Amino acid sequence: MNFVEVNGAALRYELSGHGASTLVLIHEMGGTLESWDLVRFRLAGKRRVLRYDTRGAGLSQKVSGSLSIDTMTDDLVSLMDALDITGRVVLVGVAVGGAIAMHTAVRHPQRVAAVVASSPAVGISPDRRLGLLERVEKMERLGLRTVIDTLDNGYPAELRGDAQRFAEFRARWLGGDPISYGAIYRMLIHTDLQPELPQIICPVLVTAGALDRARPPHLVEPVAHAISAARYAVLETGHYAPVQTPELYARTIDEFLGSIGL
Repeated sequence: MNFVEVNGAALRYELSGHGASTLVLIHEMGGTLESWDLVRFRLAGKRRVLRYDTRGAGLSQKVSGSLSIDTMTDDLVSLMDALDITGRVVLVGVAVGGAIAMHTAVRHPQRVAAVVASSPAVGISPDRRLGLLERVEKMERLGLRTVIDTLDNGYPAELRGDAQRFAEFRARWLGGDPISYGAIYRMLIHTDLQPELPQIICPVLVTAGALDRARPPHLVEPVAHAISAARYAVLETGHYAPVQTPELYARTIDEFLGSIGL
């Protein structure tokens, strides 16, 4: 693993694989670059793969104060610049990672060849904001263990057949920084990417998890329909597809990229 300081933040990253094209993997809120451990080697055989801890996550610099989706996008572009990745990349993101990917495609279309957005978090509906804010304040005061039920919705019992995998995921999730998580939640409460989605011009695959109770398919499908170049697929997985069903997820990405010549 490596570290670099870009856009005013220190980020941990890993660049692996070989090939002319580059995939950038952007993890979910509560995740780290380890979220891609079971997928990365399946994708790196013919491409370079960049994965990183977003600001506030893993071993990257933690968040103090407010945060915006523009900052997250600027972090990503600055990281690519620092690593001399100048060609158009494929962005693959889960949940808030999907939002970062799509917002980057809007702001920097010349840098993005395609997007895969899984259960993308494009905003929080007004009727949920107050309740979520109360939950965030509780998490910030008392720690992540007080909101561990989050995993029941995103990582349901049907996907816990590999008990060791789930136990490791849970422990890594609990090891995160509740203040940084809170900043990211607050960012989403004040974000609405839906109006800008029609501006995305590159090929896009939007996926939902049939077993995802955190962001079920009926909330994901409108995101796909807002993008003229998007395809939509419902996969037999949950909110954390790269961890829960890595073979299915990697195959879905490979098939999509192959169909568009990438």
